[in-house]
Amino acid sequence: MFFDALAPSSALQLVRFADVDAFRPAEQLEDARSIPLDVTNFAAARAIVNLPACRIIVARSFARILDTAYRAPGGMVVLPMTDNLRASSSGMDLDSRFYVALRGNHDCHFVEHQTNHHALIIFSPTLRDRGWFDRADALWVRIADPAAHLHARQLVLDILRTASVNPHMFETREVAAHLQEGLLLAFDDLFQIDPLSERCALSAGARSAKLVQRIDDYVAAYPTAPIYTADLASEFGVSVRTLSGAVAKVRGMSLHQYIRLKRLWATRSQLLRSGGTSVATCARAQGFHHLGEFAAAYRATFHEAPSDTLARARRSVFPAS
Repeated sequence: MFFDALAPSSALQLVRFADVDAFRPAEQLEDARSIPLDVTNFAAARAIVNLPACRIIVARSFARILDTAYRAPGGMVVLPMTDNLRASSSGMDLDSRFYVALRGNHDCHFVEHQTNHHALIIFSPTLRDRGWFDRADALWVRIADPAAHLHARQLVLDILRTASVNPHMFETREVAAHLQEGLLLAFDDLFQIDPLSERCALSAGARSAKLVQRIDDYVAAYPTAPIYTADLASEFGVSVRTLSGAVAKVRGMSLHQYIRLKRLWATRSQLLRSGGTSVATCARAQGFHHLGEFAAAYRATFHEAPSDTLARARRSVFPAS
């Protein structure tokens, strides 16, 4: 799978285990105990990336019976990374439609019938509560929205690839926090439950519209600053779930998509206005610090590269003689 395309770096720890005896010490550190079901075909691997408030562990497991004691005071999510996962938890059959969540302590019992690929995202207790975990000390399983699941999976893969190829990006807290925020927003969508379902539609709609207007004002007032959902919710005195639900109701998209779209359009306007500046200058002026990600989003939105927009602006400012 994607392990073959990764190389270890200062930001990415990559470990491969050729036999179960080599795997045992790493497992014991995590208070886990495996009984392999197919020793002859054993192969396991892990890729680990640390972000400011979470750790990502993507694992290739093996056919086994697994008993493990999870200790996750800040919460954790187990996310299938392929479409063919097969396992069971305390007798409940699991496949790639499901994700598992926990906050607190829980002794878990799994059976993996085959080699599986999954991501374990462990959140720091310092991370602000985003309304994901309704109860502590209980492992629970949900069927994921397919689009939200695919998006979260792709972001995890992108973070691993970035850590492998461009580890220097993780040395800057601002960039690492930007990558983390994208992942947190993806999990907001994964955990999303309509927060307005039990409220009066008319009054809820008015409140949502006011919240979105406050977001517009905030984005305009701080064009270059990274905008994190938890900080924005705290600024407005609402929960992350309420804020995300308001944008979804009024704008028909997630908060992350909405802010990104506004900033993409602002960057485009700046590119068209200023024929003498650079793409990087315009992008950073609108809060895009990851230029590769910006260029991809820009092309997907406008069907041209930002450099093409800038070149067209320069031709109009400096017509050929």
